[in-house]
Amino acid sequence: MSDKVKFEIEFVIQSSPQLLYTYISTPSGLSEWFADNVNSRGEKFFFIWDESEEEAKLLKRKNEEFVKFRWTAEEDDSFFEMKIIVDEITSDVSLFITDFAEEDEIEESKMLWTNQVSSLKQVLGSA
Repeated sequence: MSDKVKFEIEFVIQSSPQLLYTYISTPSGLSEWFADNVNSRGEKFFFIWDESEEEAKLLKRKNEEFVKFRWTAEEDDSFFEMKIIVDEITSDVSLFITDFAEEDEIEESKMLWTNQVSSLKQVLGSA
């Protein structure tokens, strides 16, 4: 079993929580920014990049709040979660990412998320 380390990263996104939730929770929304194509059958989501395909299980979701997935190829308890947080005072919307990576790959993983979320912001017109 690998010793993956949990990390968290937050992005301010200029979007409504409702619209943002569509982009993080549906195959069509995820296809716009996270992967080249995404398909789902029930709780199984299939993420396709170029010639590779990864399967993830939807562990939990709460409408307009968060989605939590686990890669089925992983042998450990790691997951990735995308949570929408709305600041009560300013009404700013943030996307809070929780993910796991090998200790020496955390910075690379954070950069990957930063690039992916940058694509999401462009799709939302929030860039």
